[in-house]
Formats: sequence, structure tokens, C-alpha cells
Amino acid sequence: MAPRSRDPLPFAYRAVVAILRPLLMVLTRRDWHGAENLPREGGFVATPNHLSYTDPLVFAHFMLDNGRPAFFLGKEGVFRVPVVGAILRAAQQIPVYRNTGKAADAFRAAVAAVQEGKAVGVYPEGTLTRDPDLWPMVGKTGAARIALATRCPVIPVAQWGPQELLAPYSRKLRLLPRKTMHVTAGPPVDLSDLYDQPVTSTLLREATSRIMAALTVQLEQIRGEQAPTERFDSRTHGLPETGNFRRSQRGGR
Repeated sequence: MAPRSRDPLPFAYRAVVAILRPLLMVLTRRDWHGAENLPREGGFVATPNHLSYTDPLVFAHFMLDNGRPAFFLGKEGVFRVPVVGAILRAAQQIPVYRNTGKAADAFRAAVAAVQEGKAVGVYPEGTLTRDPDLWPMVGKTGAARIALATRCPVIPVAQWGPQELLAPYSRKLRLLPRKTMHVTAGPPVDLSDLYDQPVTSTLLREATSRIMAALTVQLEQIRGEQAPTERFDSRTHGLPETGNFRRSQRGGR
């Protein structure tokens, strides 16, 4: 079956857009670049950095208004929230069951979505960044696995500004004064030399490293700063790989 990218959006997806997009248009300013790097046809993986619980909305707004609505891989816990979970499923978003036997289901669903011509959004860090200055951390291999299985383009999408609406792990929205959402899509990450190699942990780490490097370059351009030479790694800092690490630290005192 030929890849499709213009299938009608599910009703639930359109309903959420009808509610949230007008709010984002009113409450935020937009500084968007790089839309020409989003493939016009066919499936691909978009890899945004993760700064705030609000940045999925900003990323989705950017993708939607540039003609490639995103279908997310999201943590399974969100899908268990009453009402929200039902909406996400009806909107054809993809739950990720971390560290369980069901993790492969998300991979297969993401591969199928790409093969159907969809833009699949994958947060390569897997959680909100723990870097003190909010630079991208060491990445997980999920985006690389999907890209190598499908040979689809991988587009790094850097964001800066959502953390001003809602700081990491905060519950206090700061809507005023109106914040600018900076979003830039970069050129596809070149993984072509890896396609015909055995999929080993070394290969996945190499592909993931390239994805994170490309994402960081885009964020450096937005911020006008240079990222640290060593990427933050939760494991070497003794932090849990998911969840609110600040709450864990307070509980340990």
C-alpha cells in the first residue's frame, strides 16, 4: 500500500485541535522556522526536545499548521487518566509501556503509523530533560529503532519557550506577559550508512547519538548559545530515568 499523509484526522483529534489551537493562537506568540524540512509526503519521525509539560502542545501546533499533524508516542500512564486517555486513544496516539513486555507493541504501532504515511512524534529523551540548563540529555533508542526499521526521514525539531509557560515539573502556568514559542525543524538526520548493518546496541547508540546531536544543533541556533560538550546522563547522576526526580530527591531527605 502506498504511503499516505493526507488521510482525514480522527474526529477526536479534530475536536482537540478545535479547542486548543485558538487558545494557543491567543496565548502565545510564534517564531517558527524550518518547515521546509518537513517531508510533504510519506511517513517520518519527528524528534522534539522535552522542556515542559506544555511543549507537546507547542510541537503539535507547529506540526499541524505546517501540514503534518503529529501522532505521538506517549507514556502509558497518561492514557490511564480518565477522559484524557480515552481522547488520546480516539485520536490514534500511541501509548508506550516502559520497561514491560508491551514495549514492543508501541514499536510496532509506530512503525505501522510511519508506513501509513503519518508523522510520528517521538521524544528521544524519553522524559523531561534533567540538564540544569535544559539542554537535550542522552537519548533513548526508540526513535532510532523506528527509523532504522522503516528507513524513514528523522527530523529534529527544537523548541524553546514552553518552559516559560510552565517550568519543568511545575504546576503554575505563567501566561502573562505573552510568551514566544520558538520552534525550528532541522534537515533530516543522515542514517543511510546504517541501514544495511545488523541492529545491535552499538548501532542504535550511534543512530541515537546522531539524532541528539542534530537536535542540539537546532536548539543552539535558537538559543544563540553553545551546549555543554558532555551530554547530561541521568544514570551517571544517580537519577531515576523517568518521573519527577525532584520529588524523589525530596522524599529521600
